[in-house]
Amino acid sequence: MSKITLHLADLPQWVGKEVAVSDWLVITQARIDRFAEAAGDHQWIHVDTERAATESPYGGTIAHGFLTLSVLSQLLGETIEFDGRRMGINYGVNRLRFTGPVPAGSRVRARFQLGAVEPIEGGVQTAWHVTVEREGESKPALITEWLIRHYA
Repeated sequence: MSKITLHLADLPQWVGKEVAVSDWLVITQARIDRFAEAAGDHQWIHVDTERAATESPYGGTIAHGFLTLSVLSQLLGETIEFDGRRMGINYGVNRLRFTGPVPAGSRVRARFQLGAVEPIEGGVQTAWHVTVEREGESKPALITEWLIRHYA
């Protein structure tokens, strides 16, 4: 997929519309292990491949929910470029739900729908309705409203 370019001044016309869908991203066991190390969350369902193969209801390890959340920045950055933006700051999330597992080796992608644009000092704040899909699964892995502040 090619990257879409949006100018900050044009964002209001996108409210209520799906702006973009990212390419697929593989969530590898190596990525899960690195996230576990960074977060200090070494629960066996994420990092013990042998135990997870026999005891997990998913038949193997799964990604941390917060790992799935953390790849949103990468997926957005690979999908949408903001023209006229000096920097962007994550402001938070609303109504975050981890609605399905992401087994190691899964491919995920994000759908970005712009929910709102509000002026702030020096820029705008956007609220994105994001759905993370897992390839081959009808139920999403994550849904949230993601707030980003864009500074001109």
